[in-house]
Order: sequence, then structure tokens, then C-alpha cells
Amino acid sequence: MSTTRSTNSTKYDPRLLGLGLLAGAALGLAWVNTKQRQYARDGAPGLLEWERVRRMARQIINEEAPSAQWHAQWEEYYRGMVARCYPLITEEMGRPLPAPVDKIDAFSRTEWIDANITNFRQLFEPIEAIYSKVNNPNNLGTLLMGDVSQNLLSTQLGVLLGYLARRVLGQYDLALLGKEPVAEGRLYFVEPNIAGVCNELGLDSDDFRLWIALHETTHAYEFEAYPWVRQHFNALLEEYFGYLSDDLVTFGSGLGGARSLLDRARSNLSSRENWIEMVMSPEQRDLFNRLQALMSIIEGYSNYIMNAVGARLLPSYDTIKERIEQRAEHRSTIEKLFIRITGLAMKMEQYRLGESFINSVVAKRGVQVANKIWEGPDMLPTMDELHDPDAWIARVATAA
Repeated sequence: MSTTRSTNSTKYDPRLLGLGLLAGAALGLAWVNTKQRQYARDGAPGLLEWERVRRMARQIINEEAPSAQWHAQWEEYYRGMVARCYPLITEEMGRPLPAPVDKIDAFSRTEWIDANITNFRQLFEPIEAIYSKVNNPNNLGTLLMGDVSQNLLSTQLGVLLGYLARRVLGQYDLALLGKEPVAEGRLYFVEPNIAGVCNELGLDSDDFRLWIALHETTHAYEFEAYPWVRQHFNALLEEYFGYLSDDLVTFGSGLGGARSLLDRARSNLSSRENWIEMVMSPEQRDLFNRLQALMSIIEGYSNYIMNAVGARLLPSYDTIKERIEQRAEHRSTIEKLFIRITGLAMKMEQYRLGESFINSVVAKRGVQVANKIWEGPDMLPTMDELHDPDAWIARVATAA
């Protein structure tokens, strides 16, 4: 019995390959022409595409917008919680807040993302300005690579913000590097996350929200009762971004710039530093350490205040602290990896190091001596002194 080949079978024809290549080339040229017109119209691609950042972050949280009534109800609630914190913080710090924090917001996760994108755009403006100068508008290859880099960085930042938007409970936001003077910051309370953690850990709802309000209100005191802190923070950030801008010029110079970056990383391999510090010059690392020391004091002092007055303010303070610490210790492997890759582990270390320093100083010399850190930039501990509180105490005593 004879068989026949299916009528759907087609013999290989080399002309089809040629037609495919021609079609691909035509599509490629059309795409290049489109990109050239886009660059001519909109300019070179920036370092970040903020709408992509926003879309990526929002996709991760995927929530509905709350009502105006929801906002009004929770903002009034948190305003009352913050007001309860003022007397005890004032008593412990020995300095009143110049004026009550007026801007207190209850946020959805989406609103937290939008607020922080605004802050990030402001912080990145100096770098974006340098990056636009480095990008050669006449080099199509450079512009296309800029597109790839922009998409990658925007996606990474969007993922990071989406991750944080599901975990941040409260935030004191003082717009840094702003063009207009800022007299006071804002307090954000991300209510969906607060409610979720409260239910997950079985905590008293009012006590837990007051616990968060206490921590964030302490940050308001640190910046608003001592205006020099914001000015000093801004000066360090501007200097740091100046170094980053220099790097963009160097690394944008081609293979020589890339080799410079690799040489830095290679020379720092033996230092056992984290990946961020591995690509820093000695000058950048020194400045980075000063920023880290300041952040450690800000976070650690806030934790000290919470421990010092929390039990007086909250009946279930010890239970809240214990369960929050247990929750942090039982993160999934993926979450721990994400924290390490993104550098968030450094922020957690800030809490521990700063709190340990303040606790040590208070135990040895009292809170009055510890509060000398707020007298000015020269009184701030260095990273070495954070690990050796006695050295800072000796320096402060000599200065007095």
C-alpha cells in the first residue's frame, strides 16, 4: 500500500531565507529611523523613566484607591496618636518641638509610591543633569544603549519601591535637596501595611499604631528641633552626588571608564565590604561612611527614645517589640537575598549600630551627654566612634 506525503509539507526554498532577511532588515531600519526621530524629538534617554518606575511598582502592589472618608478618618486618628507622643519625647530629649507636625497623612501603598517617586526624582535631578551631558546625542549606538540602561534601572527601582510599599509602616519625610526652604516634614502612615502586620502578629491595634507614631515622631524632633541636621544631611548628599556625577563622566568615556570601575572593584575585593562600597573611590567611601554614621545616629537614637518612653506610653510595648523582632528574624530566603542585593541590609545595621552606641553612652554618662550629638556636626560620632563609644565620650569631654 503506497503512502503519499502530506499536502501541508513544504520543501525548503532558499529564497524564503532571503525574503526573511530582507524583511528583517527593513523592519530594523524602520525601527532605527523611528528611534532617531524619537531622540530628535525628545532628546537623549534619561537615566530613569519615572512613569515606568511608577507602573512597575504599582503592578507589584495592585490595590484599589481608598475613599476620601477613609483618609479623613485615619488622618484624624494618627494626628491624635502623634499628639500623645509629644510630651514624653520632649521630656526625654530635653527640647520641645518648635511647632506640632501639621502634615500627617494616612496613605495607601499606591500613595506611598507616588510620594516617594516625587522624592526620588528630586534627589536624582543633579545626576540626571550630568548624565544628559555625558550622553552623546549624535551617537546612535550610545543612545540605544542608554535606552537599555534606562529600562533596566527603571525596572529595578520600580521593583524596589513596590517591595517597600508592601512593608513600610510609617515614614518621616523631609524633602531633601529641595529648591525651596522646608520648615517641616510630613508624617506618613501606610495603613494597609499597619493593619496587615497588626493582624499577622496579633497585636493591640491602638498600641501598635501608637508604637509606630512614636518612632516617626521622634524623627520629626531630630530634624525640626535641630535644623542644622537637615542642612548637614543636604551638604553630605550634594557632595556625594558630586562624586557620582564625576563617575558618570568617567564611566561614560568608553572602555577606559569601564576599566576604571573594574580596577576599583578589584582593589577593594580584599576589604570584605558590601557591593556598593566595592566600586567607590577612597574619597567616596569616606563620605559614604559619614552619611552612614549620620543615618545610624538618626535611626538608633529614635530606637533609644522608643525604648526609654515606650513602656510608659504603651502597656503592651514589650510584646510589640518582641514580636516585631521575631518577625524580622524569620524572613524567607528570597526576601533575605533581596535585602542583601538591594543594600537594605545596611539600613538594618544602622538601627543596631546607632542604638547600641546611644545605649552605651547613656549607661555610662547619662542621656544629657548622649544628647550632645545634637549640638552640631562636629559632635556627631564617626563610624569608628560608633563602634567605640568611649572614644566619642573622651572627645566630647575634651571639647567641653
